[in-house]
Amino acid sequence: MIAFGIDIGSRNTKLVVLDSVTRALLFSGWQGTDVSPMLTVQALIDKARQECGIGMPDRIGCTGYGRKLFDQPCRILSEISCHAAGVGYFHPDCRSVIDIGGQDSKIITLRESGKVEDFAMNDKCAAGTGRFLELTALRLDCGIDRLSDLAREADAILSISSTCVVFAESEIIGLISRGEKPGNIARAVHVSIAKRIRAQIGALEMRPPVYFTGGVAMNADLALCLSEQLQQEVHVSLQPEITGALGAALIAAES
Repeated sequence: MIAFGIDIGSRNTKLVVLDSVTRALLFSGWQGTDVSPMLTVQALIDKARQECGIGMPDRIGCTGYGRKLFDQPCRILSEISCHAAGVGYFHPDCRSVIDIGGQDSKIITLRESGKVEDFAMNDKCAAGTGRFLELTALRLDCGIDRLSDLAREADAILSISSTCVVFAESEIIGLISRGEKPGNIARAVHVSIAKRIRAQIGALEMRPPVYFTGGVAMNADLALCLSEQLQQEVHVSLQPEITGALGAALIAAES
């Protein structure tokens, strides 16, 4: 018995193949979401089927920004439930999840059973999302995967106060024109995002352990800034880039 979990994100698409009986992870992969998302999904499915020697399963869960674009029979699932299930697979002790994606950010609190208790979602502004990091990397003329290393070189505290990504980008341009070091700018962006997440939590009762997931969680300096702003340790989930797809496969496997 095989289950597919598909997470069609605004920036990247992820696929997980799961053994429904043993819950063993048989395959995971991701690639940038194409202009036609189904081309990306099909490429990942073809790769998974070839590597695993399998056909199309009856159990498919689909989540993410483009989940309703999937044109085959499947369960359409919320990102909230999928990320909760995916992080819980790796970390059964998890009680709170921070998921920062390309276009939105989500805070999820879990019961001891691992089920979702409450959540808060920001999908109105890119200032607390991966999109802000992409714009920062573009302005600093580096790869997005270099931002964490750059920020570790920071030797001064800068402030980015705008709550809108458009105005925040203008602040970054101003800092560059003043000759501020790239590392100081990168750290200021990370602190700005961490403060947005702290404000987003609002009335949610976040309990430890807290796990950071989504592709943005690969940024170690941002994880550090989150820990400092929330005044508690924020752990980076194992394989954070696939937790949404993994959760979709887990939920589909139960159907």
